[in-house]
Amino acid sequence: MVARVTTVAFQGVEAVPVDVQVQITAGNPVFALVGLPDKTVGESRERIRAALFASGLALPQRRITVNLAPADLPKEGSHYDLPIALAIMSAIGAMPGDQLAEHVALGELGLDGAVAPVAGVLPAAIGASALGKGLICPAASGAEAAWASPDLAIVAGRSLTQLANHFKGTQVIARPVPKVREATTGLPDLADVKGQESAKRALEIAAAGGHNLLMIGPPGAGKSMLASRLPSILPPLEPRELLEVSMIASIAGELADGRLTDRRPFRAPHHSASMAALVGGGFRARPGEISLAHNGVLFLDELPEFSPQVLDGLRQPLETGEVVIARANHRVSYPARIQLVAAMNPCRCGHAGEPGHSCRRGVRCAEDYRARLSGPLLDRIDLRIEVAAVTASDLLLPAPREASADVAARVAAARARQRARFDARGLDRIRTNADLPAALVEELAAPDPAGRRLLADMADRLRLSARAFHRVLKVARTLADLDDDDRVGRLHVAEALSLRGEVERLAGAA
Repeated sequence: MVARVTTVAFQGVEAVPVDVQVQITAGNPVFALVGLPDKTVGESRERIRAALFASGLALPQRRITVNLAPADLPKEGSHYDLPIALAIMSAIGAMPGDQLAEHVALGELGLDGAVAPVAGVLPAAIGASALGKGLICPAASGAEAAWASPDLAIVAGRSLTQLANHFKGTQVIARPVPKVREATTGLPDLADVKGQESAKRALEIAAAGGHNLLMIGPPGAGKSMLASRLPSILPPLEPRELLEVSMIASIAGELADGRLTDRRPFRAPHHSASMAALVGGGFRARPGEISLAHNGVLFLDELPEFSPQVLDGLRQPLETGEVVIARANHRVSYPARIQLVAAMNPCRCGHAGEPGHSCRRGVRCAEDYRARLSGPLLDRIDLRIEVAAVTASDLLLPAPREASADVAARVAAARARQRARFDARGLDRIRTNADLPAALVEELAAPDPAGRRLLADMADRLRLSARAFHRVLKVARTLADLDDDDRVGRLHVAEALSLRGEVERLAGAA
C-alpha cells in the first residue's frame, strides 16, 4: 500500500503540484528518498525521525521508500518535511489518509515536532485553491495563506501532535484570518525638501506615469532625499498588484508574520550588489531586487558605481517587465515591472560643472564617469534631470507649503485618467503610460499638429531612436494627464524633450 500527500514545488511564483508517495515494505531498515531531492530535502530524514519520536511515534524497522513525483522535477527547500512526515504517519495508521488526500501540505519540522514557517505559503495556498484542495501549513504562516481565498480550508498547526489531534477529531484548529501590516511610521514627506522645485516637478511626473528617472547632481544636492520621498506620492497597490507583490515576497521569505501591506515596494540595494542579487538567480534561482521591487520602485544610488555588467542585466527586464533565469535543468521567470529611479554624481570628483571648481583631469573626468553607463540602458530612462546644489539661502527659507499629500492627489487624478483610458479599450493589464506598448503609443499619445511638427524636427536633430521617440510621447501623454487635457500639445512635447536631457545635450554640442 502507498500513502500519498500532495505538496508543491516552486517554479518562479508558480506552485507546481508534487505527489509525495510513501511505501513501507519488509526488508532492512532503510529510509530511501528519491525524486531529485536537493541536500536540504535529503536532510529531512533526520528531522522527520526526531520529530516523530518527539510526537510519541517511531519509524517502523522496515524499508521506507519516499518518492517525490514527478521524478524529473528538482525538489528544493525544507517545506517537504511536513508532507513527508504526514505521509509516513498515514502509512503507519497514525493519520487518516482520506482526509490528508484533500489537502496540500508544506512546512519545516523541528526536532521537537514543532512546525516551523517556510517561504512560499501564499503561492502554495493559491495553488491548493486551484486544485480544489485545502492547505496544511505552519501556524505562523496561516495569516499569509488566508489571503489566497476566503473559501480555502486551512489547517495551520503548531506541531505534528496538534495536526494529528485535529484530523482525529480530538482538537479543532481554527481557521486563521488574514492580517495587514500596520504602518509603524509615516513615509518621508516632500515638505522636508527645500528648494529643488524642478526636481520635485520631475518626481511628480515620474510618479504620475510610472516613468524611469535619473538624477544627476553633486554630493549633498538632495538626490537620495528626493528619491526616498517618491513612495509618499505613489498610489497604494491595487488588489491584483498587492497579490503579485505578496507572492514574490512570500517566495523570498520576506512576509513578516504573514502580514500584507498595500504600500508599494521601495528597494535600494548597495552598489556592490552582484548580478544574482539584483536580477535574481543563485543556487535556487531566487528573485532579485528587481523582482522584489515589482509594482514599486527600484532605487539605484551612485549608479555608475554598480558593475557595468550588472546594470546591463537590467536592460531586458526594464523592457519586458519580466526576469527569466535559465538553468541547465529548469527555467524560472519572475515578474519585474518596476519604476527605476537612479542617482549619480556628474563625475568621480562629484563637482564637475560647479563654479570655481577645477579638476586635474578636466572634462575627461566627467566623460569617463558617465561612460560607465551604456547607451542602451540610458535609452530606457525617460527623465534625466540635473539636480543643482542647494544654496544656503534655500536652506534658510521656511518649509514648503506643499506636502506629499497634495502632490499625491494630483498623481492619483492623473493615474485615474490613464486607467479610464485603458479600461475603455479593454487594456486591463496596463495601468500607467510607461507600460504602453509601442503599437498603441502613437494612437493614445498622438500630439496635435504643432506638437507633431516640433517632435519631428527635434527627433531628426537629436537622432532619437525609435524607443526614445516613443518614450518622449509617453512622457508627453503623462504631462497632458497632469494638466487634465485630452490633447497632447506642443508644450507637453517640449517639456518631455527637455526632461529627457536631450535639448541640453544638443545645446552643449552646439
